Amino acid sequence: MNTAELFASLTLDRNAAAPLFRQLYGAVKDAVLRGTLRSGMQLPPTRELCRLMGVSRQTVLNAWDQLMAEGYLSGFVGKGTFIGSQLPVGARTPAPRGLMRPLSARGANYAGAMKYVGYHQGPVRAFRASMPGLDLFPFDVWSRLEARRWRRPDHHMGYSDPAGYAPLRELLCVYLRAARGVNCTPGQIIMTSGSQQGLYLLCALLLDPGDKVWVESPGYQGASAPLFAMGAQVCTVPVDEQGMDVAYGVARYPDAKMVLSTPSHQLPLGVTMSLQRRLELLRWAGANGAWIIEDDYDSEYRYTGPPLASLQGLDSADCTVYVGTLSKVLFPGLRLGYIVAPPALVEPIVRAKAALDRHNAIVPQMVLADFMGEGHFARHIKRTREAYAERRCALLDGIAARLGDQLRCGPADAGLDLCVFFQRALDQDQDQVARMALEQAVEARPLSYYASRVATPECATAPGLLLGFSSIKPAEIAHGLDVLEKVLRAAGKIQV
Repeated sequence: MNTAELFASLTLDRNAAAPLFRQLYGAVKDAVLRGTLRSGMQLPPTRELCRLMGVSRQTVLNAWDQLMAEGYLSGFVGKGTFIGSQLPVGARTPAPRGLMRPLSARGANYAGAMKYVGYHQGPVRAFRASMPGLDLFPFDVWSRLEARRWRRPDHHMGYSDPAGYAPLRELLCVYLRAARGVNCTPGQIIMTSGSQQGLYLLCALLLDPGDKVWVESPGYQGASAPLFAMGAQVCTVPVDEQGMDVAYGVARYPDAKMVLSTPSHQLPLGVTMSLQRRLELLRWAGANGAWIIEDDYDSEYRYTGPPLASLQGLDSADCTVYVGTLSKVLFPGLRLGYIVAPPALVEPIVRAKAALDRHNAIVPQMVLADFMGEGHFARHIKRTREAYAERRCALLDGIAARLGDQLRCGPADAGLDLCVFFQRALDQDQDQVARMALEQAVEARPLSYYASRVATPECATAPGLLLGFSSIKPAEIAHGLDVLEKVLRAAGKIQV
C-alpha cells in the first residue's frame, strides 16, 4: 500500500471529542511506530491529503506541526515532507502477552512491604480505628487561614528548606517541650509527609539489609513496613501490661541495631511502657550503640491525667529519635508529620529528605503555623479531648451494660481506640466476627490484624477486637454496639 492509499483509507470521526488534527496526528504516529510508514518515505502534498481525507488544509498543517516537533516528520522547502530519517524500522515491537519484566530484589521488598496494611474505605462509621473526629475539626477556620495565605504569597512559595517551614518548626518545638517533655531545638525538627515517611527515612539511613530490629507484636503493621522494605531482620518482641518486654528483646536479640517502640500508648493493646522498662531500654540501647525510634502517634489524648512525658526526654545518650504525626490530632489528609532527631542525625536526614521529595508542600505548613500561632491548635486539642472522653465513656458504658460478660476491655485511659478481648471460647474466630460485622457496615478490626507476619509464638495474644470511638458520635456508638451484639449472638458468643 502506497502512502496515498494509506491516507485515503484513514477514517476520522467527526463526532469524537478529540479534534480532527489530533486524530490524524495519532494515526500517523501509530503507523510510524508500527513500521507501516517507514523512515525516509515521502508523504503526499498537503493539498492532496486534504482531498483524500476530506479535511481542511489547516487540520493537516496542525497535525504535521506536532509530528515535526516530535521528530516523526521532517520537511524540506521545495522537496516535500518525509518520515523522519533517523527512526528505526518498526520502532514499537509488541511484547509477548503476559511478559513481565521482574522487579529487582529491593523493588520486590518495597512493593510487598505494605501488603498487609489495610486502608480506610468509604464513609466514617462505627468502629473505625485510629481515626480522629473530622466532625470536630474547624475547617472554616482552616479555610480562612489558607485563603489568607493565598492572597498574600511571598518568597516562601518557591522551593523551600527540606527540613520544613521554620516558623512551624519553632512552634512545634515549643509545643513538644511543654506538652511532651521532648528535649529539642527547632533545628532538630524535620517535617515529613506523615510519620510513615519519617519511619522510612530513618530505616533507610540507619539500617543495612539483615540488621536486626525489635518491633512490638502485636503492633501497627505500617510501622514495620519500612523495615521489610529495607531488608531488615524484623525481630518480634511480646507486649504485656508494662509494654514491650525489654528483657525478652535483650535475651533474644542482643545485637539488634534498632528498636521500634510506642512507649506512651501501644497499638492495639493500649498499654503504656513502665518507667522501669523505659530506663532498661535506654540503658541497653546506650551501651550497645542501638537506635530507639519512639513512635508517638496519639499521645495528646489521655483521659485520666496529663499526657505522659516522652521516652526521648529521659535519654541522655542521644540514641532516641522521636517521630510524631499530626494526622490524629488534625486530619490524616494533611499528611504532615515530623522527626525530632539527635543533633548528629539532623543533616543526614535533611539531605535524605531532599533526595526523596525535595520538601513537603509549603502552604499547608504555613497554614498550620498560623493555626498554632493564633491559638486554634490548643483550643482544638482541648475540644477534641473533651469530645473523645465523652465518646469513650459511651463505648465503655455500652459494653458494660450489654456485653460486659462477653467482652473484657483493655486499658482505656488514652488514645482513640479501645481493645476488647473475648471472654468465652469462640465458635467463629475473631476474623470471621469482624467480617460478619463489616457485612452490616460496622468496622471492628480483629487483633490478629496487628500480629506481625514473622511473630514468634511468645507474641500471641488473646483473641479480640479493636474498636475506634473518636470518629463517631455516641448515637453511632450505640448503633455499632447493637450490630456487634447481634453479630456475637449469631456467632454463638452469647447464650440466650
